[in-house]
Amino acid sequence: MPTHPTLRILALALLLVCYPRSGNSEARLPGILSSHMVLQRERPIHIWGWSAPEEKVSVTLHGISRSTAGDSLGNWSVFLPPETAGGPYQLTVTGGNQIVLEDVLIGDVWFASGQSNMEMPLKGFGNAPLKDSAAEIAHASQPRMRLLHIPHKAADFPLRNSDTSWTVCSPETAAEFSAVAYFFGRELAEREHVPIGLIDATWGGTVAEVWMSLQAISADAALMPVFATRAHMMRTQGEMTAILAKEKREDLAARQTGQAPPKHPWHPEPASWAPAALFNGMVAPQTAYTIKGVIWYQGESNSRLTFAPMYAKLFPALIADWRAQWHQGNFPFLFVQISSFTSDRTEDWAIIREAQRRSLSVANTAMVATADIGDPDNVHPADKQTVGARLALAARALAYGESVEYSGPLFRQATPEGEGVRVWFDHTANGLVAKAGPLQGFEIAGDDGRFVTAAARIDGKTVLIANPSVAEPKYVRYGWANAPVVNLFNSGGLPASPFTSEDAIPVP
Repeated sequence: MPTHPTLRILALALLLVCYPRSGNSEARLPGILSSHMVLQRERPIHIWGWSAPEEKVSVTLHGISRSTAGDSLGNWSVFLPPETAGGPYQLTVTGGNQIVLEDVLIGDVWFASGQSNMEMPLKGFGNAPLKDSAAEIAHASQPRMRLLHIPHKAADFPLRNSDTSWTVCSPETAAEFSAVAYFFGRELAEREHVPIGLIDATWGGTVAEVWMSLQAISADAALMPVFATRAHMMRTQGEMTAILAKEKREDLAARQTGQAPPKHPWHPEPASWAPAALFNGMVAPQTAYTIKGVIWYQGESNSRLTFAPMYAKLFPALIADWRAQWHQGNFPFLFVQISSFTSDRTEDWAIIREAQRRSLSVANTAMVATADIGDPDNVHPADKQTVGARLALAARALAYGESVEYSGPLFRQATPEGEGVRVWFDHTANGLVAKAGPLQGFEIAGDDGRFVTAAARIDGKTVLIANPSVAEPKYVRYGWANAPVVNLFNSGGLPASPFTSEDAIPVP
């Protein structure tokens, strides 16, 4: 049966977009393959690109060459043998033309993603300064660290290229780069003595589902409600635009009268993207590039009461999805538990933290707790150095095999004892510590599920909790608030994660 002319035109257009070609026989590379890049050590090195159909292409690195030819659409791909850390080297691609990439290093590559707390650069945000920002930028010359910033891009289908290229880490380039990723990479570069490549693919105000592939979302019927959030976000976008416009008018009026601009609550950028939009535009083009692992900081924008409970399913599915997309097995996936922020009654940050804690059941993951370094009045806490250092500690344990304590106390079990409850923890190091006074943040409840504040004291590597008003306590929780006041640590100085002992995460 002949194909309808309109369908033929649409098919051709799709091919031209998905398989970009220059119109001549020149070989071309994606943006992620550029001078100054870091290639992942001790793994086969993947080099790919486009050329004329069936054109012969050869790739040479460090004296080793491999050859291939473009397929019928001009796609080509080769794998070079693994290399140990080193460089700088020159990488040459020869087809109908020759491409020479200079200053190529072999080391470890980490993919950093999430929303604004991962996106926050060394220079900080206008309404959220970074701790010691000027000094950090001035000392950001790190020639063995390389930075790749993925530009904001939403797409309706998976793209194959990003308009980007690698840069050497300098005060100028680091100032605009993710602070958390920078501090994480700096720590690893100093300790592991290998080149570190950091990929910054972040966008403030985003929900988890926009970072997942459509295949992953559609594979689980329980995730279908995320498509309803699209309509919800579209409805709220008009409201958000009106609020921001009003605040700008108030700020302008205050400046004109010589007054200090009013302090406004934080509002995320209106997130009107469809599920998978940022996976398609910012993640998919990079999945052919071999990495060491992922660092992730996101969850604040999923805290709305209407869809916060979905995060317990979304986040583990995202981890599995990215591992499947990269085809590298269960690489380390290190994530930051959202910090503390007063917010308002429309959000429940405790549910997101609990979903993140329970996601540690996924293999080869680690979580950094940050409730102790949050800012109840600012969703973007200034101390990103500690966040990066704690992520690096987790990487040293999971990715580099060091025998170090990398996590604060994590809830294991609650057992009845007398008129109270004994709580057992993993990752206690040499014992538990209450900083700055008696333990705070613990609550207990009976069968009715009504939690009340409880007295708590450390007993060895456990905590004993009781409240005389609860005769038969059944449940215990810790730090269950948007901005909790908590002070339980292990002897290594790492904070305990908030938790609830309830079997299921409570629905608000």
